Amino acid sequence: MKRLAITSVFAAMTIMAAPAQADDLFTGDVRLACEAVLCLSSGTRPSECAPSLQRYFSISAKKMSDTIKKRKSFLNLCPAASQDEKMASLVDAITNGAGRCDYASLNSSLRSWRRTGDGIETYIRNSLPSYCTAYNNNAYTDIKEPRYVGVPERGGHWVDADKYDAALAEYNKRIAAEDEARRRAQSSGYFGNRNR
Repeated sequence: MKRLAITSVFAAMTIMAAPAQADDLFTGDVRLACEAVLCLSSGTRPSECAPSLQRYFSISAKKMSDTIKKRKSFLNLCPAASQDEKMASLVDAITNGAGRCDYASLNSSLRSWRRTGDGIETYIRNSLPSYCTAYNNNAYTDIKEPRYVGVPERGGHWVDADKYDAALAEYNKRIAAEDEARRRAQSSGYFGNRNR
């Protein structure tokens, strides 16, 4: 069903872009904006997406909120971006989520610190931000949502959805080795002999 919705959006944008004459083709930022909407709606981005994505991600400001506003204004140059509420919702989802919801960005932006008895410990939160959920689950996007491996207290982290099974196996192997090392240390009396 989601693919059907995405296909109909692409078809609508193609019809809008279909020229009566060759001179009527979109050009410049209007063309790049339409291409960016299409490319950022899909997890698969062919090389033809490079110019529009480079233009989109080159838009920045000092504050993230201003960057989002400028990027939204750019995407709104595409006539299809405001054709109905669903397309407006797609543009909102893209401007808030694109470039911020991949596993690498999540591992960076969701890094937190907590004080422990041994000092300060870092961990990565396992709750996906609402803007990522809106972007990944929009009716017009076809993006595989990153997945969280493990638990925050034991080095959990976000991974690409396609690599989840391998990452989970590696994580479980590491946890088992850590638990075994801890068990051996405890059974040898290492922890119990610290004060002697």
